[in-house]
Amino acid sequence: MLLHFQYKPLYKEQKLPGWSFSFYYHKQRLTGNYFSDGTIEWLSDIPQEREQLEQQIHELMLFHVYDS
Repeated sequence: MLLHFQYKPLYKEQKLPGWSFSFYYHKQRLTGNYFSDGTIEWLSDIPQEREQLEQQIHELMLFHVYDS
């Protein structure tokens, strides 16, 4: 389960779509960048459950960014 999921725009003017995100998973803080094509760039160590976590990130971003 992802805890304390947060995101913010990568670019100040938000002319280019992209967001940075962070969350806690198993007491470890994970960070990355999410791009408009769904690409995720991990800035922290890539977790073992990468595919599962990326699916959850996609769902959260669709809900918070695109459905707003």
